[in-house]
Amino acid sequence: LWSPDGKRIAYTSFRNGKYSIFWRPSDGSGSEEEILSGPNWMTACSFSPDGKELAYLVLSSRNKGDIWTLPLVGDRKPRPFAETKFDEEFPAFSPDGHWLAYESDESGRSEIYVQPYPGPGGKWQISNEGGTRPVWSRDGRELFFHNGKKLMAVSIEAKPAFTAGTPHVVLEGDYLVTGHYYDVLPGARQFLFIKNVEQTH
Repeated sequence: LWSPDGKRIAYTSFRNGKYSIFWRPSDGSGSEEEILSGPNWMTACSFSPDGKELAYLVLSSRNKGDIWTLPLVGDRKPRPFAETKFDEEFPAFSPDGHWLAYESDESGRSEIYVQPYPGPGGKWQISNEGGTRPVWSRDGRELFFHNGKKLMAVSIEAKPAFTAGTPHVVLEGDYLVTGHYYDVLPGARQFLFIKNVEQTH
């Protein structure tokens, strides 16, 4: 996961019986630094736009995902954002840092939700027929997510009040659908995917 200024890369590693999130300079200089560790699987998901906070996913003892945030300045004390009996995964900060999108199965299937960050406030369900892996457009005016093999988009307005449009299909294809498997490029309506290919033996 790139830091917003492009100067660091964060990643997960399992070492000596524990999971850790490290980061290191992206230009190859310097050494890695452990910024978080614990007994359960975790992965860095999204930096706040100012680079001062990290939203990450932890697999709890219930084998469900919980969303936490970690301040990268000051005491670096982790804080729970979505820690419930449901499976919450893959948080994504909005470009202005005021909203956090994520997926949750609280309705009985995975859907995309948005909540104000750091809160308080309500939440909005963005998808209506299933949704996974939210990614914001660079201007914050759209939120993308996957529904099966379909990439969906929803228009977003945050002022004067939060409103979301009706989801529509952007494209459809056989792309990898686990982890951080796609992104939207800045300045243009272009996407980067990992495409599934047939394996021959």
